[in-house]
Amino acid sequence: MTASFSDLHTETGVQVLDAYLSGKVYISGNKISVDDVKVYSFVAKNLADKFPNVKRWYNLIASALASSFPGKASGVTVGAIATVIETSKDTPAADDDDLDLFGDETEEEQKAAAEREAAIKAKPKKKESGKSSVVLDVKPWDDETDMKKLEEIVRSVEMPGLLWGASKLAAVGYGIKKLQIMMTIVDDLVSVDNLIEDYLEVEPANEYIQSCDIVVFNKI
Repeated sequence: MTASFSDLHTETGVQVLDAYLSGKVYISGNKISVDDVKVYSFVAKNLADKFPNVKRWYNLIASALASSFPGKASGVTVGAIATVIETSKDTPAADDDDLDLFGDETEEEQKAAAEREAAIKAKPKKKESGKSSVVLDVKPWDDETDMKKLEEIVRSVEMPGLLWGASKLAAVGYGIKKLQIMMTIVDDLVSVDNLIEDYLEVEPANEYIQSCDIVVFNKI
């Protein structure tokens, strides 16, 4: 039987996850897996901080993902998530037992989990808009451009449905470095093309930013 979580953008949904994580370190098994990454991508940090079990698990997963893509993060580090999920496509499929998110739960625990799932399914659900994970290349004018200021300008762009993620500097050549930054967007609310054209390639941002390119665009 596979664990199912929904409404993870609400306190009710995260509360169910908190109960599930009681006595557990990971969503499934004894080490981080794609199950952890998938659930992590739908939980906002401000909600995770309200529940002790989710907060402990969330910080653990965030730390593990950050090690593969170092840099300051604010929001969901979707790029690292995309990397893990993409890697999993090339690995052999696991046995059904390996995908059992309940592990070695007792009959009473499984019954309680089934009751929670039934209660969640009984509630009317709102149709959620799709989400995407995006990685941008943001290029400066030259090697004298203040990259810290450039990143501050990028992260200062705020709109409903947009969360900035981890970032790093990557060498371009001749001493010039570009900013690679991740973000997750709600598809119905944010157009990446409009974000670039209306916020990042216009004044005053274009004093620091020469151009922006979309290098990764994955549906979540």
